[in-house]
This record gives sequence, structure tokens and C-alpha cells, in this order.
Amino acid sequence: MDHLFHPFTGKRHTVFGRKGMVATSQPLAAQAGLEILQKGGNAIDAAIATAAALTVVEPTSNGIGGDAFALVWTKDQLHGLNASGAAPRSISVEKLREKGYEKIPTYGVLPVTVPGVPAGWVELSKKFGKLPFKEVLEPAIRYAEEGYPVSPVLGKFWDSAYRKFKETCTSEEFTSWFDTFAPNDRAPHIGEMWSSPGHASTLRQIAETDGHAFYHGELAEKMDAFMKQHDGYLSKEDLADYKVEWVDPISTTYNGYDVWEIPPNGQGLIALMALNIFKQTGDSKWQDAETIHRQIEAMKLAFTDGKAFVTDLDEMPIDVPHLLSGEYATKRAALIGKQAINPEPYELPKGGTVYLAAADEEGNMISYIQSNYMGFGSGIVIPDTGIALQNRGHDFSLDKEHPNVLKPGKRTYHTIIPGFLTKEGQAIGPFGVMGGYMQPQGHFQVVTNTVDHQLNPQATLDMPRWQWVGGKTVHVEPEFPNYIAQSLIRKGHNVQVMSDGGSFGRGQIIWRDPETGVLQGGTESRTDGAIATW
Repeated sequence: MDHLFHPFTGKRHTVFGRKGMVATSQPLAAQAGLEILQKGGNAIDAAIATAAALTVVEPTSNGIGGDAFALVWTKDQLHGLNASGAAPRSISVEKLREKGYEKIPTYGVLPVTVPGVPAGWVELSKKFGKLPFKEVLEPAIRYAEEGYPVSPVLGKFWDSAYRKFKETCTSEEFTSWFDTFAPNDRAPHIGEMWSSPGHASTLRQIAETDGHAFYHGELAEKMDAFMKQHDGYLSKEDLADYKVEWVDPISTTYNGYDVWEIPPNGQGLIALMALNIFKQTGDSKWQDAETIHRQIEAMKLAFTDGKAFVTDLDEMPIDVPHLLSGEYATKRAALIGKQAINPEPYELPKGGTVYLAAADEEGNMISYIQSNYMGFGSGIVIPDTGIALQNRGHDFSLDKEHPNVLKPGKRTYHTIIPGFLTKEGQAIGPFGVMGGYMQPQGHFQVVTNTVDHQLNPQATLDMPRWQWVGGKTVHVEPEFPNYIAQSLIRKGHNVQVMSDGGSFGRGQIIWRDPETGVLQGGTESRTDGAIATW
């Protein structure tokens, strides 16, 4: 049977729970988080367990060699974690120019930056966890050792990646990717059992050493040796120097709610800028073409400026408070008229990321996201370890005049962003939408659907999405209302209806009732999304 064939419209309802909840893109990973909650762990423990499991059960979108960010609500306070890594110390624009590169390639050793995921797990556990870190990683290790059946959307993207890598990643440094993820000269089929002993061994070493083996020990030595063998730049010194950063979240107020994001180098700032611009333009009406036109125009302006300015915070040519100011929003909103505008165009590549939200009965909540950037990342896998390294460095510019120019030890513009919603100082809950440059657009649509139209979490995620991709071009999902699409075309938008929703992001939401503590969750129908609760 064809597990991707859906001839009928499906409908999910909001899921309710009280003692704990985990929402993510893969059922087995959500179950790993629930297992930890039921063992006495808190929401942060559950998030770490889920994140570790996702590196095993959804390798098409994330891995041990990627980056992570988190927003953690505990004891009536919101904390921000930046676990993204920098460019290697030995790389430079000059070195790549000398090798003939005009831009950093998508695949191979050159776009690899320092992985932040394992250090992020360890830091979250040390600062907020209840259970021993080793115990929290047990479900992920078990999935890697014993195997699991490949889920439908996972199988679809795995096969797509295999076909792409077969054509484009043909040199020696990619051999280990095929040995690890396509040992039978194909991607695993939907429903087929899959295991990865090397991945299990790596997770066990990380668990038993609180990440020391990854950044200072045997695993660091293996990464260093591989990079030296294939003329890469990541070194054991880069790994040993790595530290995560606790940051102050940034926010804006939107119609009575406070919307929170991680500050740059992440692109969460763009979602806040777009909300500020849009609220200057008038009321938000339900399923209204004029409203959606103004939303798209606000997102265009925010994205154009975000791509021009966002990089490592210390390197930005303009400060964040100004970009979140009323003065800035008013000036940009004044450009929005009745017809589509054409801001300076830029290319929007697709991305691969996993997002999860978790909450417990004590009121702790976490919005967490991790990624290898584009699907499996760089295509580089360290032999016998299951460590697939990210290609985040691809976003660096080799133009020395650009704010996001490549520099040794610098963090690049980052696409992955967790979101959080509060009202009058009380937590509403975590939300997120993964998917490259769709992410701030997804955050924007989640917030407006929730705040302006009071949609429940599941309806908020199920609502057909639009995505601005550059110039006047807007992609919409197959279910997007045709009358709105036609109106947008008359306003000058180049509307293109996509064949499926795969490029429109995958989101999760958990809201908490501050009076009763009851949790309500929505999960993504565009993937193998699931909510585990009790």
C-alpha cells in the first residue's frame, strides 16, 4: 500500500493533558519525552530526550552534528539558549578565494561549522534538568541500537535525499554518508526497520561523559582526523573551545500578547519586525485577501532588512532595539499600498529542521529547535559514529562588505528559531515552525491566527499557509482558498500553488491554562507529527 496516498481530507483535534505533554514531528521521539516525564523528569529533561531521539528517528532533518536554540520558561522567567557554532578558526575568505570559490558550497567539508547540539543538551540538563543526563539519553540510544520502523514522511525525504546525494555527492568524503544512511544502495523503505549502531555508540559516549567525548575526547579526535584527511577546517581545537551562550530573549507586543524570540544571530527578529510592521497597517480580518496582502508585504520588508542586517550580534551594522522600534515599523509600513511591491530580491534556499515543545505539571515549558540546516546537512558523516555534520556555513558571504561575511570564529545568520507566547507576565506557551526561511513566516502566521482569530492550536497549524519566496512571488498550499489567491494576483502578486505542503514548515504548539494547568497541544499534519501526553 502507498502510505503517502491521502485521497480524503483528514481532521485532527486539539490534544489535552495535565501532567505533561511533548509535541514534535515524530511519534517515537514524542514517546521518548513522555517516557522521561513519567520517570519523574521535568519538561526540560523530556525535551532533551526528545531531541536526542530525533537525531535517530528523523535524521533527514537534524543530527548530532547540528545546532540548537531553546526558550525555557521556569519559575516565571524566560531564558534563552544559543547553542549554535562558529566558523572554524583556520578558515577565511582569502583561503576560499584562493581555491577559486565565489561562494561557500552547499555540501562537503567547507560549509561545516562547530556543532552545538550536544553542548546544548548538556547545558540544559545541568541548569534545569531533574534526572541524570545519562538516563535522559537512554530512549534515543535504545532506538539507535534496536532500530525503529521508518515513518511515512521520513521515508519520503530520506529517499529524496538519497537521490540528490547520489547525483551530487560523488567524491570520497561522502562515502561514509552512503555507508551510514544507504548501506543497501538505497534509502530505507517506509515501514522498514532501521538501526544505527555507530549512532548509538556516539550517544552513549556523550551521555556517559556529559558531552566531553564529543568536544575533547575520542569523537573530537575522529572529527579532527577526518577533516585533516579531506582538507576541511573544523579542528579538535575548535571543538574544545566551544561554549554555548545564555541570552536574553527579545520580544514585541502584539495585540495584548508578548511574542518572544532568540536574538540574532537567529532570524526570529524578522518575525517580530513583520508583526510590528503589519500592526501599523490596519485591522486583521478572517480569510480576507486585503489582510493577507498586507501580511505578505510586511513580511517582505522585514525579510529584506533581516537578510541585510542579521548576523552574529556583535557584527550587526544596526542595533536590535531600533529594528523593533515604532519608528522603524512606521517607516516601513508606509511603503505598503494596494499593490505588491518588489523589494531587493534574494534567493531563499530550502531547509531541514526539527522542532519540539514540552511542558510539565509544575509549569515548566520549553520551546526547542535543532537542525543540520539543509536536510542531512553537509553530506559529511564521520565514519562509524553516526555524526552527520551540518552545512550551516553555506550562509556566510564571501563579500567582505556584507555584514554576514565569513570570519574565523564568527557565527553566521541562522534560520532555526524557537518561539514563546506570554500575556501579562504569564506563560501561554511554546510554539515553533521549522523549515529554513519559512520559519519566521510560520511564526508570524501562528501568532496572527492565534491572537487575531482565536484559533485553537490544531486549527492554527492546519490553516493553509502562504510563503513569500522573493520579489513578488508567493507560494501557497493546495488547500489555500482560490478566491484569496485570485485577489492576490489582482494586487500584483505572482501566486504559485504548490503540489503539496512539504515546503511550508512543520509546527508544534502547547498552550497552558494558567488557572487549571491544563495543557492543550497541536501538532503538524504536514509531517509524521505526534503529541504524547498524560
